[in-house]
Amino acid sequence: MTESENILAADDIKKVFHSKQGPLHAVDGVSLSIKKGNTLGLVGESGCGKSTLGRVLIRLIEATSGSASFDGVDLFSLSDSEMKKMRKKMQIVFQDPFSSLNPRLSVADLIAEPLIVNRICASSADMTGRVFRLMDTVGLARRLYRSFPHELDGGRRQRIGIARALALDPEFIVLDEPVSALDVCIQAQILNLLADLKRNSRYTYLFISHNMSVVRHVSDRIAVMYLGKIVEIAGYDVIFTAPAHPYTKALLSAIPIPKPGARGKRIVLEGDVPSPVNLPSGCGFSPRCFCKSEVCSRIPPSLTEFEPGHSVACHFAKKEGGEYLNGADRT
Repeated sequence: MTESENILAADDIKKVFHSKQGPLHAVDGVSLSIKKGNTLGLVGESGCGKSTLGRVLIRLIEATSGSASFDGVDLFSLSDSEMKKMRKKMQIVFQDPFSSLNPRLSVADLIAEPLIVNRICASSADMTGRVFRLMDTVGLARRLYRSFPHELDGGRRQRIGIARALALDPEFIVLDEPVSALDVCIQAQILNLLADLKRNSRYTYLFISHNMSVVRHVSDRIAVMYLGKIVEIAGYDVIFTAPAHPYTKALLSAIPIPKPGARGKRIVLEGDVPSPVNLPSGCGFSPRCFCKSEVCSRIPPSLTEFEPGHSVACHFAKKEGGEYLNGADRT
């Protein structure tokens, strides 16, 4: 993949928050890229840093260190005024559609807000027309024009959030667990809507979720995150058919399967995720890993290309032919 094909590229992103217990490493050296028109699924347990990474990439939160570029422009070097212009190209849909909407504003006012802030429309008639078109795009009935968020169900509220994100015709959208607060049938509607929008307008998505089943159906590539780091990244088909990292295998084994007897052996991880304030030495996953060795507690594995397009951070991921990645020796 050439650099020109990537709409977003991040290198060694770190975000450290300061807490009473000490530095909290929310994002710890993440590097990734997203190709134009593709969807990168970012998956991992709650608290692993997924949402923080998404916000850092569009500068809703400032990074502690690292670099990120969008369409070849260095995002972290932009001034506030330059970043305001860039935000038209980069938008976000939040997890909770109710808390992300101003309860005092109607549907029309909520959708119109980004248009007003960025002075997009020349007249009130133009504004009204744009709002109606956005409502049509996301499947909101025009009769809800004057309704308020508390009068609507979760699916309609999330459609408002999506309409707001689309209002400025962005190129890149961070979808921060956009369906996790919705029931199953509404989830399907929103996922189908996002797929239709991508197919018709070639949007690029960063889709953040803890649900592997959802990520599988929307992603071109999947990045698995654990304790602030990317531990595996590959095409969705590779992740689901030939996972290399023990954590990825554990996540896949937990996916519910509706067919009795079809499930393989469930991998149950012992213990809790280590504290990001007091990181373990070596590999962050080693305290819970079912195939760890002595080297894992001493040397942190780097994210290394396992096969073309498939990278993994594990000392004992095996290549074809049985050779261990990084030349590690289990003995």
